[in-house]
Amino acid sequence: MVFRLYVYDHCPFCVRARMPFGLKNIPFDLRFQLNDDEETPIRMIGKKMLPILEGEDGFMGESLDIVRKIDGISGPALFSGEPDQALVGWMRQWGTTINSLVIPRTPYPVFAEFRTQEARAYFTRKKEEIFGNFDDLLSKTDTLLASAEAGLKALEPLLPAQNSVSIDDIMLFPLLRSLSILPDIKLPDSVRDYQVGMAERSGVPLVRDLRASV
Repeated sequence: MVFRLYVYDHCPFCVRARMPFGLKNIPFDLRFQLNDDEETPIRMIGKKMLPILEGEDGFMGESLDIVRKIDGISGPALFSGEPDQALVGWMRQWGTTINSLVIPRTPYPVFAEFRTQEARAYFTRKKEEIFGNFDDLLSKTDTLLASAEAGLKALEPLLPAQNSVSIDDIMLFPLLRSLSILPDIKLPDSVRDYQVGMAERSGVPLVRDLRASV
């Protein structure tokens, strides 16, 4: 049986689960789920959460568990071990700023899970409960963008090596891929090169490339 992976295209945790398939050239069946579809994931794993991996032994949730599962079925293990703690610290420091920029821009039909108005409304309602009113967040774009761009400069010395892959890539790339929803963000050259290169190697297209294809 070919593995089947159920995801939301916008979701960084789902991007994590997609990456080992591309980086290790393992065939799989990618399925995008509407964001307001609660019944399907609850039937599979008992809660409304993606990614979900379906294989011969049933269903599996949790992105890093899926990464380890796929890493173990072909070739040497590439994603074992612990991520670089300085990189983890950077993600913790700047994650809220990045989310405040990305989340209010997310519910748009460029992502397959938001092709219906109901799915977009569902996402907006749920995320505004956590992050606050989307219009308020959008009104802070200039301040948030300046802060994020300063954070991206601080990322440069922490970037994973481009001649290999590791758990650091699984942790970092999904966040940088999310930032590609912002067409005007200024990335340092090394960060942009990493973002573009990892998108090509993992087979997970950047958001700007999704826009160009529709």
